[in-house]
Amino acid sequence: MNRSTFGQYDLVPDALTDVSNVDMSTTVMGQEVSFPLILSPTGMSRIFHHDGERAVALAAAGAGLIYSLSSNSSVSIEEIGKLTSGPKWFQVYVWKDRSLVKNFISRARDANFQALCLTIDVQMYGNRQRDLYNGMATPIRLTPKLALDLARHPDWLFHMLSKGQPNLANLPSELGSVRKRVGSRSQYINSQFDRSVTWKDAEWMIQEWGGPFAIKGILNARDAVRAVKIGATGIVVSNHGGRQLDHAATPMSVLPEIVDAVAGRADIIVDGGVRRGTDIVKAIALGAKSCMAGRPYLYGLSAGGQTGVSRAMQIISSELERDMSLLGVNRIENIRPNHVRHRTNHSLYPANV
Repeated sequence: MNRSTFGQYDLVPDALTDVSNVDMSTTVMGQEVSFPLILSPTGMSRIFHHDGERAVALAAAGAGLIYSLSSNSSVSIEEIGKLTSGPKWFQVYVWKDRSLVKNFISRARDANFQALCLTIDVQMYGNRQRDLYNGMATPIRLTPKLALDLARHPDWLFHMLSKGQPNLANLPSELGSVRKRVGSRSQYINSQFDRSVTWKDAEWMIQEWGGPFAIKGILNARDAVRAVKIGATGIVVSNHGGRQLDHAATPMSVLPEIVDAVAGRADIIVDGGVRRGTDIVKAIALGAKSCMAGRPYLYGLSAGGQTGVSRAMQIISSELERDMSLLGVNRIENIRPNHVRHRTNHSLYPANV
């Protein structure tokens, strides 16, 4: 559904404009980026490639983009902090163990992460049937299907055996005693999700961090306004890739009303379904400051580690430059609502302004 919503908008170019010099750079929550895309937090990236988050962080820094490290990463906060001076965010949940949350915040600050990103749409795990069907679990359990797949990917298997299975690098001590009781890391994580979390907890985290702070998982204007009131400087419009609440609204379908309600008081970021340069153009035209994507860089990571992630970012960057040129705009801030038109509801940003 996230992908299909992008397809509901057509692009409407301006004719005869000078696009000999296209500038895709912008700022997101005060950080300069080469083009408006954030590499989203994805847990356990060493499952995709043995270098995991290291490769992603280096590729993001090389591309001049923000990388948001997941609290469920397979490489530690400290290692990523030392690895690159590029722009970095740290993603966190409000866990039941608040001392663990405070520990995360302190470590992210000490490792020179510039912003915190609170994910609020995982009070508990969604019913991720694809994961269940494929036997996705950590630690990895060997099944006949997995054994066949491993035989077809000897290079991946070699690195997994030689470098060890991915683990939750930010939780080594906690997992030691808990795993015996809950059986797997994913169950442990699920046991830490707190269904009693409220806006007071989010406000506490904003005050505890004391810097740029994005709230991820907002899908309506009411919550966006409330987030701004408690001090959020970024709103990530996201349905968690459609993996949490079935039939949740798509980010692009609610983006215009959220942009109108926030009225420039925070940067709006669209997460979910972003694959192409034209997706970024459409989101910017509807009022977003940036997009956030995970799947494109994970494809690159799986195929070629850091080189693969860099290549994925180069493809999107090239597409965006070409799309802006053909649209007749030479700067990100020149992309306006009149550059998009909804296919069926022409009252939504009609291209006649």
